[in-house]
Amino acid sequence: MSLNDPQWGKRGGGQGGGDGPPDLDEMWRNFNKKLNGLFNRRKGGGGVGGPGEPTNFRQIGGGIGLLAGLLLVVWFASGFYIVVEGQQGVVLTLGKFSEVTNSGLRWRWPYPIQTNEIVDLTGVRTVEVGYRNNVKTKVLRESLMLTDDENIIDIQFAVQYTLKNPSEFLFNNRRPEESVLQAAEAATREIVGKSKMDFVLYEGREQVAAAAQKLMQEILDRYQIGVNISRVTMQNAQPPEQVQGAFDDAVRAKQDLERQKNEGQAYYNDIVPKAGGTAARLIEEANGYRQSVIANAEGEASRFKQILVEYNRAPGVMRDRMYLETMQQIMTSTTKVLIDARAGSNLLYLPLDKLIQSVGATGAPDIPAPAVPGASAAGTAPPPSLDTSPRSRDTLRGREREGRP
Repeated sequence: MSLNDPQWGKRGGGQGGGDGPPDLDEMWRNFNKKLNGLFNRRKGGGGVGGPGEPTNFRQIGGGIGLLAGLLLVVWFASGFYIVVEGQQGVVLTLGKFSEVTNSGLRWRWPYPIQTNEIVDLTGVRTVEVGYRNNVKTKVLRESLMLTDDENIIDIQFAVQYTLKNPSEFLFNNRRPEESVLQAAEAATREIVGKSKMDFVLYEGREQVAAAAQKLMQEILDRYQIGVNISRVTMQNAQPPEQVQGAFDDAVRAKQDLERQKNEGQAYYNDIVPKAGGTAARLIEEANGYRQSVIANAEGEASRFKQILVEYNRAPGVMRDRMYLETMQQIMTSTTKVLIDARAGSNLLYLPLDKLIQSVGATGAPDIPAPAVPGASAAGTAPPPSLDTSPRSRDTLRGREREGRP
């Protein structure tokens, strides 16, 4: 028989004939009749089967049992619940804590015997102190705090926390979020009350936040709320609005002071090393000069001792040799020579520098006339020519040697 046949399920239904399934409409009508007979909702006579038909209590009991079984299955099925990853379930038995369940499909006794609550452990919760949703919406009752140097500052900060024990969070405190807020405010007031104003506003913000976080955790652990403080973020810290202008002037003055100090330190770092280097160089030069003078003096002393030994052996020879060496040293560093010619008492002037230049230029220099002091203004005789041959020089040197005492 085809399923599309409109007579499918109706042929032979109710009489047990045919090979098809029972008529579903007929079964539903019978079920409704049983329910109407049970609650006396029929408009007609007092029986189930029709007017004047006696009530069938067996059929009534079967319908009640079926309905009770269906309700029992639904009631038992209401005890299933799902705990996703990162959450935990808390089961209550008659309103009292019973157990904590992990992630997965779980079952408990249905209501009203047991109930459950799902607690998120990985979600980060935030408590705002001194403001709500925006730093401009200040809550002065929470944000104004007194520092150690008796100044008032306005602080807004946020506290982020997670749950580490769901049973403690749910049952040890009636309003855990309010407790976290109060603990954060109390801890921050204690830390700020022990610090200076400039430290809190500028260089010590991170230290204040870290110390407040540690103190908050200690307070909440004593309360056994089951909360773990993950971070404290300082949103804003400034003096009250009534003194903001004067405080800005003080801040600018302090910044100018720091700038001048830095400039002075930079100038110091530039000048002092240079002066130290110059002083070290002068000291080294003085030490070098000292060592040079000492070495020269020791060398001269040693040379004089050696010359003294030789002088004791041959005084005349050593005297002539010392004279010649001395004259050689003197003549090496001079460019003009004055010669006292004993014959005629004339003082001859020899411009050796001009002679050297002329020799280098022409190879045969013209010797200028020597200046003769004491000559008359009317006329002066030209000086005799100067012989520069080796023989004349030796003759002149012999005369000078004879003239010496």
